[in-house]
Amino acid sequence: MPRDFLKGIEDQYDVVVIGSGLGGMTSANILGRAGHRVLLLEQHYKLGGLATWFLRPGGHVFDISLHGFPHGMIKSCRRSWNRDIADGIVQLKNIRFDNPQFSLTTTFNREDFTRLLTSDFGIELGTVNEFFDTARGMNFYDDQATTTRQLFDRFFPGRDDVVRLLMEPITYANGSTLEDPAITYGIVFSNFMNKGVFIYEGGTDDLVARMKKELQSNGVDIRINCGVDRIHVEDGKVAAVETRGRRIGCRAVVSNANLRTTLLKMIGPEKLDRDYVDQAQAVRLNNSSTQVYMALKPGEEIDESSGDLFFTSTAEEFRTDLLLSRDITSRTFSFYYPRTRPTKKERYAIVSSTNANWSDWADLSEQDYEASKQDLVETTIDALEKYIPGVRDKIDRAEAATPRTFNHYTQHEMGASFGTKFEGLAVSRALPQQVGGMYHAGSVGIIMSGWLGAINYGVIVSNEVDQQLTSESQHV
Repeated sequence: MPRDFLKGIEDQYDVVVIGSGLGGMTSANILGRAGHRVLLLEQHYKLGGLATWFLRPGGHVFDISLHGFPHGMIKSCRRSWNRDIADGIVQLKNIRFDNPQFSLTTTFNREDFTRLLTSDFGIELGTVNEFFDTARGMNFYDDQATTTRQLFDRFFPGRDDVVRLLMEPITYANGSTLEDPAITYGIVFSNFMNKGVFIYEGGTDDLVARMKKELQSNGVDIRINCGVDRIHVEDGKVAAVETRGRRIGCRAVVSNANLRTTLLKMIGPEKLDRDYVDQAQAVRLNNSSTQVYMALKPGEEIDESSGDLFFTSTAEEFRTDLLLSRDITSRTFSFYYPRTRPTKKERYAIVSSTNANWSDWADLSEQDYEASKQDLVETTIDALEKYIPGVRDKIDRAEAATPRTFNHYTQHEMGASFGTKFEGLAVSRALPQQVGGMYHAGSVGIIMSGWLGAINYGVIVSNEVDQQLTSESQHV
């Protein structure tokens, strides 16, 4: 008999959380810890959203997005999860760059960036400090008209090499472009450059397993293979969700799904104000990415001088269109050494990531699609050979993921890796005013993407839900 994924489920919960990305799991954990009855529904068979992993024959484990996140993850995980998870977060100190304009290694914090910009790039110390202070001082309420390009033109006019050093890692991390509002760059960059780049030592599989255990200890009812088809709204308030043909009542919903999917499909435009629907339809999805996963044969090694994160490019200059082009010129290599998974087999893996456009992959025939994926694998290994001679012969398994892959597994429209563009943030935040008890905690506005952004948005939203539920209980 087929498994009943809803066996034993209740008819009513205080909160239903849709989606188990980091924002959804964090919201569910905080609300469960606060004593609310929480149901977490995940359409996939694994938790984690894009913060997940997969296994392949031979004992190979591939992480989708483990490299890397800011120092703030330690505090956020300690507060919202537990000390064991927070204690597993360690710094990556060997960040490398190689492109036609420069080749260097950095610990990726303010002190080292200042050293590089003054000694290697010849920028005045006062200018460097003013730039960092300006980025550090940015917040959500600042001017949104100034673009990132204008920010760089103000401090480093005519210095495309400096722009490349400071911009390329953030584009990799959250999809920012030079045309986006400067605050979407400044806030994220200042988080990273403050104390460097970090990773969870133990692997995503260990991290998500610990999160699942913590969720269960806080009474959260977790259900996999349970996608939500409809959010029922009655008298302007959330009443229930529908999953696998079953209606589950609730007082609040937190959607960790894509913003547009949540509003225009799960809720439906007819339940929302016309102006708000227009705003939602105008929200642009962010770009997607391609990845190539490469696992080394048992016994084969990579010297750790190869780096932890390695930003490579063959382009003569930094251009956003080149970062998204099918004619790939820029690749970011993430190196996973055995210390990444200290309790697992002594294996090495490399993941190459490149930002990409959905439109370049969406309409390919199956034959052309498979050929393009294989070409992506081969050209990536060729590019890696430049830095690790002979690596092709060391690779046991290599495979590619595309925007279509991310769309298939996460249901994100157009395979968006970083949610929506900046205008999505205001639409996401205004949702409770449209539908009582309805909240969104997905990746929006670039600022709220990436590991730290996702967790912190989950914290913000869960506190608002807790206030709503507590207030209602006091007035009963």
